[in-house]
Amino acid sequence: MTSPALPASSPSPPPGVETVIGPEVVRPAPAPAGAPRRTPWGALGTGAVGAAVAVGILVRFVARSHLWLDEALSGNFAAVPLRSLTEALRHDGSPPLYYVVLHGWMRLFGTGTIAVRALSGVFSVACLPLAWRVGRRLGGRTLAAAVLVLLALSPFAVQYATEARMYSMAMFLVLAGGLALANLLERPSSPGLTVAVALASGALLLTHYYALYTVAAVGVVLLWYAWKGEERAAARRALAAMVAGSLLFLPWVPVLLYQSAHTGAPWGSTGRGLRTVIDTLGVLTSGYRDAGPVPLLLAEGLIALAVFGRAVGRRRFEIDLVGREPARTLALITFGGLLLAVGVSRLTGQAYVPRYASVIFPGVIILIAIGVASFGDARLRVGALVVMAALSTLGLRPIMQYERTQAATVARHLRTSAQAGDVVAYCPDQLGPSVSRMLPASLGLTQLTYPKAQAPQFVDWVDYATTIRHTPVPDFASQLLSRAGPNHNVWLVWSPGYKAFGRRCDQLLAFLGAYRDAGETVRLRWSSPEHMSLIRFDPERQYDGRSSRHCSLPPGC
Repeated sequence: MTSPALPASSPSPPPGVETVIGPEVVRPAPAPAGAPRRTPWGALGTGAVGAAVAVGILVRFVARSHLWLDEALSGNFAAVPLRSLTEALRHDGSPPLYYVVLHGWMRLFGTGTIAVRALSGVFSVACLPLAWRVGRRLGGRTLAAAVLVLLALSPFAVQYATEARMYSMAMFLVLAGGLALANLLERPSSPGLTVAVALASGALLLTHYYALYTVAAVGVVLLWYAWKGEERAAARRALAAMVAGSLLFLPWVPVLLYQSAHTGAPWGSTGRGLRTVIDTLGVLTSGYRDAGPVPLLLAEGLIALAVFGRAVGRRRFEIDLVGREPARTLALITFGGLLLAVGVSRLTGQAYVPRYASVIFPGVIILIAIGVASFGDARLRVGALVVMAALSTLGLRPIMQYERTQAATVARHLRTSAQAGDVVAYCPDQLGPSVSRMLPASLGLTQLTYPKAQAPQFVDWVDYATTIRHTPVPDFASQLLSRAGPNHNVWLVWSPGYKAFGRRCDQLLAFLGAYRDAGETVRLRWSSPEHMSLIRFDPERQYDGRSSRHCSLPPGC
């Protein structure tokens, strides 16, 4: 959770400049009576901020893509009765809270693509007023406006506002928990704030496992202030609230241990140290498009300015290598959590991908905004914000227009051409959830996935790589042909290149082709991350059991 620094001494601010003492903002003395009122932005600036926020809200709800694997799994898990959710998630790799919330959301608004995704959009929009409030606490209206604009137009924030995953919810809990923690540090005797910090801590841990590292980083900072800080009692109260909230996670620990031992993320790779940190910062800054080095370099420079720089004139900075509050503490929490996550991933072999850093994303945005607001010259502040906002805006259009899966095209062909009794096979099974959700039960299709020959709504990650190695492709192909019988088609939805599968899906295609000739073939241009092809094997073209082409399969050999 993001949290402002504890109170510290600071020199008096020059006239017209807002500075921060701990979580409080020191404002200049009021202007003499009759003097024209000055605002940091003026009417033009206020209008520009409002327009940026309006655009940011709009793009959070207009993605055109269909649900890809992870999103389809989210909807399928959320559709499970709550009493069965724990057992279902034992075969996945996630904690339960997001699915519980999505379960209630879907009961109210339905299971369509727009409805399922809208929950993430709502959480993402709810982050905006919280970000404004954080900015006001740390640096007044100027910083608040910078945080608001950067978050509203962030490609990373918009990406996960348009995906039915838990990452926007995690961002919301980080901001809400950080504000509650800051207030508790000011008013440690407040029972309401104590409960709020505890609930936010527990909810964050039950939303995404990588929040463990950020919560640990906040805990270490609070432990230090409880030992050495000026407000030790407040730090101890805040630390106790976080520990109490973390107890909410304890009942889920046995499931976590089972998932860690048996599921993991066999499709992913571990962290690679400093390179992973830099790559993650690039994704948090520009999203997943190839934006080149400029946005990342600008973000790194602004973060360094936020932590180490202090304006001593309109265009001059004083550098303090020890760092300045509140950015120093915020940077320790943000990058401490990221380094801990990457380090543990590398040591334990856990998978790591940049989207797991959604729990530190609000801290990165706030640090960049502090760097923007640190310029002494208002024109430079506005210029830096405009440049960062413009670079972010370039990444929004692909998110709105990019199709993340080819499942809709495959499902459309199956709805048009498949007949009741036909068998649809998915290799790998990871193609099943996104396609099957668009195939109504009324079609009467039998759907099986390789390697476990299960229904396609879920992917069973338990001992995944081992199961693939021990499932012979000919046995699975034989099962498909047996289920189809002599009168029905076998449809194969497949894609090469999936980790742990090697060439098994290519082998399945060859084995089916050894028994039946391929009929309709739909090969799609490789235009989305979830690429797939569709091939039909016709019953009227099958070979009899005496054919040599049939003898690679168990039946009739």
